[in-house]
Amino acid sequence: MSPTAAAERAPVTADDLDLAVRLSVEALRGAPTSAWDGKAGTLEWTCWETAEHLADDLFAYAVQLGPRTPPLDREVAFGCESRRPGGPANSVHANRAAGPDGLLEVLEASGALLIAMVRTASPDVRSHHLFGVSDPEGFAAMGIVETLVHTHDLAGGLGLPWEPPAALCSRVLARLFRDTPAGAEPWPALLWSTGRADLPGRPRPGTWRWYGAPLA
Repeated sequence: MSPTAAAERAPVTADDLDLAVRLSVEALRGAPTSAWDGKAGTLEWTCWETAEHLADDLFAYAVQLGPRTPPLDREVAFGCESRRPGGPANSVHANRAAGPDGLLEVLEASGALLIAMVRTASPDVRSHHLFGVSDPEGFAAMGIVETLVHTHDLAGGLGLPWEPPAALCSRVLARLFRDTPAGAEPWPALLWSTGRADLPGRPRPGTWRWYGAPLA
């Protein structure tokens, strides 16, 4: 992205993240209890595991911004564990006895942690991510992408409709993705950019990444 384009783009904000998490939780509340142990779309994880993974992503991004001196070469040293072979390795797990309502409460609470950190952290803060050292805006954008695309995975497994606002998708595409096809609608373009959908004349990429480094 050129310096001019970077200056003209709409920034990703804590309010954007708040909207993404709220819309996700509202959409997922419509799922029948019996559906949560089925597969989440094309993933190998169950819907329950995928929602826990999403909550864990939001928690992990929040805590990366938490230390007085955030680490630049590693994740904050929380322990992670997978509860079955092939399942996601998380620091965050929901109490199964609390059912889907408890699971969504955990998701909402993890989102609130990241929202609060993005609101309060200095824009000059930098912290580690696998795809590059990033700033609070970058972690907000990452949290939104995780929320939108994993809710897509969950909606596929739970039989729910899901299409987030185009403007929200546009802002995170502009912040994190460099190879979005020109002219593509924002939500299909975000699914393509994360390897989840084809676009006309462009099969979905076999591998993908975002670029979290602060923009000039």
